[in-house]
This record gives sequence, C-alpha cells and structure tokens, in this order.
Amino acid sequence: MTFDETLNLLASISLLLGAFLSVAAGIGLVRFPDALSRMHAATKPQILGLIFVVLAIALESREWATLLLVIPIVLFQMLTAPISAHMVGRAGYRTGNFSKETLVVDELEDAVNRASTDAADSRRGTDDARA
Repeated sequence: MTFDETLNLLASISLLLGAFLSVAAGIGLVRFPDALSRMHAATKPQILGLIFVVLAIALESREWATLLLVIPIVLFQMLTAPISAHMVGRAGYRTGNFSKETLVVDELEDAVNRASTDAADSRRGTDDARA
C-alpha cells in the first residue's frame, strides 16, 4: 500500500466517523426528552464529528493552505459550542424544560431562586420609590 493510498484510507475512515457522530448528534436531538439532555447531544458528538470531517478534508487535500483554513474552524467551534450549550442549559432550566428525575445534583436551583428574589426585591424598591 502506497503512502497516498494510506492517506486516502485514513481520510475515508475519518469521514465515516465524522458522519456517524453527526448522525448520532441529530438522533439525540430528536430522541432525548429535555433541553439539558439535548444540549449534550448537540455539543459532544458534534465537535468530535466536525474534527473528524475536517481531518478527512485535510488528509484528502494534502495542502498546508487547507490545513491553515480548517484549524480556525475547529478552534472556533471548540470555543463557541460550550458557551452556547451553557446558555441553552440555563435557558432550559429557567423555563422548566428539564426533567428533575434525570438530575443527580441541582447546583443551579439556589442561584436561580436567589436571583429571582433579588429581582423581585429590586422591582419592589422601584415601585416604592415611585409612590
């Protein structure tokens, strides 16, 4: 097997792994019951699937310019996916779109209750000042 054939085989395997992980993420988005579960399906396999697809592109292209183009794509996804998952998780929690039975530890309940109480006190203080 020549070097080019080996790189083609690795690119094919990487592309198939990336496709499998992307399909798994899509199925998880459809099948999981609540926002917190869907958040994991949308971020965990999606990032790894993207890395495999980008690796396949770089292996198939065999050019440094392609590699320099795809590295920022992966880095941008690795930086933004956790942030967006965090925001989706918080929004899902605040709107009640989660199953309490699936939570092992609820570390956010005290913070949300404290923020709600502070917001109510703040509104009450504004109303008192107007009167």
